[in-house]
Amino acid sequence: MVEDKTHDGKKFRILNIIDEYSRECLMAFVSRRIRSTEVKDCLLELFIQRGTPEYIRSDNGSEFIAKKVQELLLRLGTQPTYIEPGSPWENGYVESFNGRMRDELLNGEIFYTIKEAKIIIEQWRREYNTVRPHSSLNYETPVPQSHIFKKHKQVAILT
Repeated sequence: MVEDKTHDGKKFRILNIIDEYSRECLMAFVSRRIRSTEVKDCLLELFIQRGTPEYIRSDNGSEFIAKKVQELLLRLGTQPTYIEPGSPWENGYVESFNGRMRDELLNGEIFYTIKEAKIIIEQWRREYNTVRPHSSLNYETPVPQSHIFKKHKQVAILT
């Protein structure tokens, strides 16, 4: 999780969920507090949209090891994989992403409200996924523009 503050000094947290294969940031959930219930809701939303993954890697934070989250993962057949405490390199993709978010966005922004933070962070997430090339992906984006067009085209045909 990434932590920042609004202009009034109140903290907020960001739960970033990254696809390790594509490097796509699937979600950047922003809230003053993130508990296991919010983690569970975020995961369910992604599972509905994208299918259930075989594994989920996370640290050992209370919001990730909570009974509610464990029960959900067990019911859905997703195996939790926890990194060792004090070993952020075991979750390198998320740590790298969090560092980029801090350097490219959070260190240069002043958020006056939590709503403003949610909007600006979501805009940055979309740009990260669709515009910004990644050296680890042969200078492609995690979500190529052609993929976005196909998705929208399919939706337009179905509706």
